[in-house]
Amino acid sequence: MKLEPYWLASAPRFSSGSSAPVAGKVDVAIVGGGFTGLSAALALAKAGASVAVLEAGRVVGEASGRNGGHCNNGLAHDLGGLAASIGIERAGALYRAFDAGVDTVEALVASEGIDCDFTRTGKIKLAAKPGHFAKLEKSAELLQATVEPDLVVVRPGDTRSEIGSDGFHGGLVFPRSAHMHMGRFGVGLADAAARAGAAIHEDAAVTGLARLNGQAHRVVTARGTLEAKQVLLATGASRQGPFAWLRRRIVPVGSFIIATEPLSVERAASIMPTRRTATTTMNIGNYFRLTPDNRLIFGGRARFALSSPTSDARSGAILLARMLELFPQLAGVGIDYCWGGLVDMTSDRLPRAGERDGVFYALGYSGHGTQMSVHMGQIMARVMGGDVGANPLAGLDWPVVPGHFGPPWFLPLVGLYYRYQDWRH
Repeated sequence: MKLEPYWLASAPRFSSGSSAPVAGKVDVAIVGGGFTGLSAALALAKAGASVAVLEAGRVVGEASGRNGGHCNNGLAHDLGGLAASIGIERAGALYRAFDAGVDTVEALVASEGIDCDFTRTGKIKLAAKPGHFAKLEKSAELLQATVEPDLVVVRPGDTRSEIGSDGFHGGLVFPRSAHMHMGRFGVGLADAAARAGAAIHEDAAVTGLARLNGQAHRVVTARGTLEAKQVLLATGASRQGPFAWLRRRIVPVGSFIIATEPLSVERAASIMPTRRTATTTMNIGNYFRLTPDNRLIFGGRARFALSSPTSDARSGAILLARMLELFPQLAGVGIDYCWGGLVDMTSDRLPRAGERDGVFYALGYSGHGTQMSVHMGQIMARVMGGDVGANPLAGLDWPVVPGHFGPPWFLPLVGLYYRYQDWRH
């Protein structure tokens, strides 16, 4: 078993990065070489801006290349619950922004010729307990009447038409969702940005950021210093660098994933005949999908810990046990890959994007980042070009997370709370 992301291990390494020192002046410096930063770099460079992408490690080496491979539409929230707090009009607009995110990914795959197996499979949200189906059915009524008219309700007696497991009790199918190979998409997006003229600097961690006379910014990196008219922070849950204001508002939460060896066609069909992406209704639930070569990619919180080789292996064992509980027909199947990553979680699980003290930002995707990170990269390029009304996240309040000043010491307590909620409900 390899303790590395399947998506990165099975994708070509990005080879169009800049070997020159980080120096000189640019129109835009982008901090972070994940989907947000690369998408923004592509759009800005195509608009004629000079762009430098500053990545602390390797392109798509963090959250963008360490997720479950889903490109799902829909919010992390129950639409009715969100509407009760911010109004149905705003909640619906946010829901449609996530839909637009999937469309943006699909459009970039087509326009840039990115070979990443993008497929509109649909997503199924599975009731993990018998009592959960009634809540899903009630949610479906509002979704179908407002933002998701093609939603399909799968009744408990029909669950096996979707999932070869007795562990679920009906669900909802969201037809607009998709999946793809995250590593190949990320490298393809980086190649497209480089072709458009963006300079992409790997191993260029940002260590200093200062405003110069209210007109520009000095950006200090491990590979040199440059001056930028504008700066976009696309750092996700980065725990390093001069970003304390953002760090107090984002909690880095570990998420862990295993990938099986390729399954036979028959065995793959026995567990996921429709080959959708799948999520469950538990707070500490699971998400899974099949790859084109029939590996099962199976993930979840597993443990409320940050990712490390030791932590990843322990979490992988928990995930394997859960996978076999749901799919006993996979007994004896080998696990080829096990990895973890950080989810940039906000307190209300809504992403944030905007501008503060002359620095733009887009992050906090809270486990739904594939589509929204790509979409918000394109959106922030428009905002930075003067189209301030383009930002669907504008105006959302963003208070600090109480008691959060650095390492998330409270994660084990959060885990206990959610386990209690899952047991109780």
